[in-house]
Amino acid sequence: MPVQYTSIVEEHHAVRNNVGIFDISHMGQFIVDGAGAGDGLNSILTNNAGKLDAGVGQYTFLLNERGGIIDDLIVYRIDDQKYLLVVNAARADEDFAWLRTHLTESLSLTSRGADFGAVAIQGPHTIALFHELFGKHVELPARNHICNVPFNTTNVLVARTGYTGEDGIEVFFPATNAVEFWNAALERGKPLGIKPCGLGARDTLRLEMSYPLNGSDLSPERNPIEAGLGFFVDLAKPDFMGRDALVKTKEVGPREKLVSFRMKEKGPPPRPHYAVFRDGERIGEVTSGTLSPSLNWGIGMAYVSSAHAKIGTEIEIEIRAQRFPATVERKPLYRKPAS
Repeated sequence: MPVQYTSIVEEHHAVRNNVGIFDISHMGQFIVDGAGAGDGLNSILTNNAGKLDAGVGQYTFLLNERGGIIDDLIVYRIDDQKYLLVVNAARADEDFAWLRTHLTESLSLTSRGADFGAVAIQGPHTIALFHELFGKHVELPARNHICNVPFNTTNVLVARTGYTGEDGIEVFFPATNAVEFWNAALERGKPLGIKPCGLGARDTLRLEMSYPLNGSDLSPERNPIEAGLGFFVDLAKPDFMGRDALVKTKEVGPREKLVSFRMKEKGPPPRPHYAVFRDGERIGEVTSGTLSPSLNWGIGMAYVSSAHAKIGTEIEIEIRAQRFPATVERKPLYRKPAS
């Protein structure tokens, strides 16, 4: 996926106002299959895969023994004993090796990323484009559900998920159908204002929603409690990789927390690794930052000491040896205007 096809701002607004399509074929796709697959995944992933009915997915984490985040991913139960894991491209090889080491030998683990493509279609006109692609009477899956849908001479998997804050779907198909599906989506989406979108727009869209990015806001040195994502951790499960470390973090409280912030003045946008200050004391570091096309303000995410993570806290971001005022904000940073 390129950084941009036309311009980041143009692609960003296409998703917020019309519809955009992202090529996400670079993401890893794993199949875990066999009797007890759900139990096997439950021993490794933080969320409770045992609660998934066939055709339903959930956001979850793959952790190391210290509770650090190896990857964040979505797991879909696509059959009684068969699961699809969609993982970040940069972590795919590491994830596969970790799963192969820690899943029981009775389970089948295969990587199908080289043989399958995928796109994310996001924006308020997604439903209209779905029906243009698959038929007026084909039912759209519910949020976080996944189903098989006929497309021309093949079947594709359609999931109601996304990473932009807009309504959207993700479509998985054999690689041999990738060009056909991409071109069909662009052609049938023309009346809806569709635009192909790149990594730049993905980043500005997800940051407005305060969605973390693996490798920037999430890492093996950070755990889900610190990242404010404890909702996706089921500590009631008797055991899973990294659980003990998370229980300890929960008991004593995280030393630092991931917060969203907004700059208070027009000026240079915040960027990763910029220092965060309060009352002259360095309290943290920016992990993601950009100029928000929807808000027209600098926004970002940062790990700061827990004592300064309260919403409304006044902070400063050091940019090119100058400190600019900002405020810790409630998530998400962008909320769609009432219609």
